Amino acid sequence: MTVKPPARPPDIFDALANPVRREMLIALSRGACTASDLCAGPAVARSTASEHLQALRAAGLVVVERRGRELYYRLDPRPLTEVGAWLNVMLASWTRRLDDLQALKGRAS
Repeated sequence: MTVKPPARPPDIFDALANPVRREMLIALSRGACTASDLCAGPAVARSTASEHLQALRAAGLVVVERRGRELYYRLDPRPLTEVGAWLNVMLASWTRRLDDLQALKGRAS
């Protein structure tokens, strides 16, 4: 009997790694859209757009609301604050390293 490893929780960085998904998020930052609206921008087939939207929903970046017969997708920016905080830590670390490198370079001159 094969034991399947537990499913890994969705990773926001996996969701953001795809350029089509990033384009969709940019479109959603302007307001709620249907899947058809989102297909028009990056020229993606409806079935492919659905897969991308599912990945964005799993990462918590998109929420869905039904309006009549249509599903509207809306950006939930809260998970992006975590990404922003992580990027700020990385930026501060690299800025310190570059400053240290500049200081060493100045001493060597």
